[in-house]
Amino acid sequence: MLKVEHIGIAVRELSASVPLFEKLLNTSCYKTEAVESEQVATAFFKTGDTKIELLESSSAEGVIARFIDKKGEGIHHIAFEVADIEAEMKRLVSEGFVLLHEQPKRGADNKLVCFLHPKNTNGVLVELCMEMK
Repeated sequence: MLKVEHIGIAVRELSASVPLFEKLLNTSCYKTEAVESEQVATAFFKTGDTKIELLESSSAEGVIARFIDKKGEGIHHIAFEVADIEAEMKRLVSEGFVLLHEQPKRGADNKLVCFLHPKNTNGVLVELCMEMK
């Protein structure tokens, strides 16, 4: 794990949350992106070396909609940058962690991603991400 890449925050509406976070962080949203495979729309902010990703569900059945229905808006996951996502996935499985999918998937912000099951990480949804070449 190289560094914390971003913190993901589930929100009901990007249209309301983007201006709120622009004021809070005193910086503009630098990128929005839809990730159809995950049924989310995202908005990114950068402050110092840290990125914040806001996540809005694009479907009532999407994982973010279900998360908000169960827990409300708030921190959804923490993402760590890795140099080699497949090697890191293999290492973590050998250490007893459970992956939510067996192969990395295309995520937002030009990343390959994989999530660890929160039952093995003290209830925290952990995302691995690696810049796509």
